[in-house]
Amino acid sequence: MISPDTGAVSAAVGTAESRFYALVPAAGVGARSGASQPKQYVTLVDRPMLAHTVDALAAVPELHATLVVLASDDDSFTVSMPAASAAACWQAYCGGASRAESVAAGLEALLARGAREHDWVLVHDAARCLLRAEAVQALIAGCRGDAVGGLLALPVADTLKQSTPEGRIATTVDRRGKWAAQTPQMFRLGLLREALARPGAEITDEASAIEALGLQPKLVEGTMENFKVTWPADFELAERLLRSR
Repeated sequence: MISPDTGAVSAAVGTAESRFYALVPAAGVGARSGASQPKQYVTLVDRPMLAHTVDALAAVPELHATLVVLASDDDSFTVSMPAASAAACWQAYCGGASRAESVAAGLEALLARGAREHDWVLVHDAARCLLRAEAVQALIAGCRGDAVGGLLALPVADTLKQSTPEGRIATTVDRRGKWAAQTPQMFRLGLLREALARPGAEITDEASAIEALGLQPKLVEGTMENFKVTWPADFELAERLLRSR
């Protein structure tokens, strides 16, 4: 395992206070959602899902700014987003073909706007629109003094089954020590930039990129309502929960 105490970042931390930025990759189309448009623009309680996500991050006083990474040909943001939500975030039309590419491009956009390599970046899914400010604050409090960083996650409560290719149970998986990863995922900008630039690693989220460096991100317990809207039925559930607030 390599040391997380990289020289350039450590030196910078000693000379300037770190800031916190949120980065929301929103360049995908959400193919599994069944929606007729990119799912981040599906209306929930009279507003696009992305607006709920941006507004949740805007309610976190510790965040210096939120950057939304959009596809280069996105023509929905300016039309769909409420003016207040659009004004609450920076936009960068530099999204890539994958989440990792969009996040990497977003990091470069943050650097161009004055972020520094020792600043913290909290990467959050656009489709986790039920995020609460206090969950983000708990993540910041839990990781701001950590050498690596970490993420919101939930201990797995359900019994886990490994399936066969035919859709039958192959075996029961021991759920002890298993966590379901959520977002935000919080890491130093320079460290995450380095992790995403490494070739050959299978990157499913930012934490997996950091793990590929030999590091161990910290787990901070999140909440069940911070789920990712993915399947068609998820939209109805998200709408009900948003209305219940």
